[in-house]
Amino acid sequence: MQKLDGKSLALKIEEDIKAEISKLNQEYKITPGLAVILVGNDPASQSYVNMKAKACKRTGIYSTTHEMPESITQESLLQTISMLNQNPNIDGILVQLPLPKHIDATCVLEAISPTKDVDGFHPFNMGRIYAGLEGFIPATPMGVITLLKHYEIPLKGQNVVIVGASNIVGKPLASLFLNENATTTLCHIYTKDLKEHTKKADILCVGVGKPNLITKDMVKEGAIVVDIGINRLENGSIVGDVDYENVAPLSSYITPVPGGVGPMTIASLLQNTLKAAKMRAKNKENL
Repeated sequence: MQKLDGKSLALKIEEDIKAEISKLNQEYKITPGLAVILVGNDPASQSYVNMKAKACKRTGIYSTTHEMPESITQESLLQTISMLNQNPNIDGILVQLPLPKHIDATCVLEAISPTKDVDGFHPFNMGRIYAGLEGFIPATPMGVITLLKHYEIPLKGQNVVIVGASNIVGKPLASLFLNENATTTLCHIYTKDLKEHTKKADILCVGVGKPNLITKDMVKEGAIVVDIGINRLENGSIVGDVDYENVAPLSSYITPVPGGVGPMTIASLLQNTLKAAKMRAKNKENL
């Protein structure tokens, strides 16, 4: 069993980003800019936003956080997004999810300019992924594929089973695996006999937010297990969706939680922000 160490790979990616930003500064006088919108005071959301801000600081990305009360109107939120869309120094806009129930998340995400959609949630970018075209890829699925490729794990022809069919992780991840010519099965809450599917997986990806959902009897020997879940237990410890202790000895590769997919998600977001800044530089060059 070998750990898929997302933490060390993320640090390497950050170093590469730092070098590219330095080059971008010298050649075009451009500093990548990321704006984060945080609505309400959800502790998990605040923690994610803080981690993203620290990663931006480490790599030389300018970041700003717009903190808004939970009672904010949708109109005010959309006005802020419109302002950021028009700000030439902001390359990426990220709205931290989940949003309060009175706000239409789909409407908000669609308001972000596709060229600044570094989270990859806009239908325009989602459609491009589905079609196998260039676009912004959602950070977590992008991080999973980057991690597997770093460890030179073949994807072509593999049986991939994804548990969790969210628009943010499961669906785009399925598209990415299909684009790599893997045979992909997407399971969800209505899947009958989950074990029947997971047991066949060469690569098993799980992201539903339920501790110990995947037990050792659900995994075939030698499988590659990617745990995307993040759950905080009552004792304060962080665990994934896989019973790590019992599944790890069975698997050929497995991601730890924390230290697996989480750091790769943030590294991928930084890569997307750099990509958007490079697009700005290219436009500047063509003027």
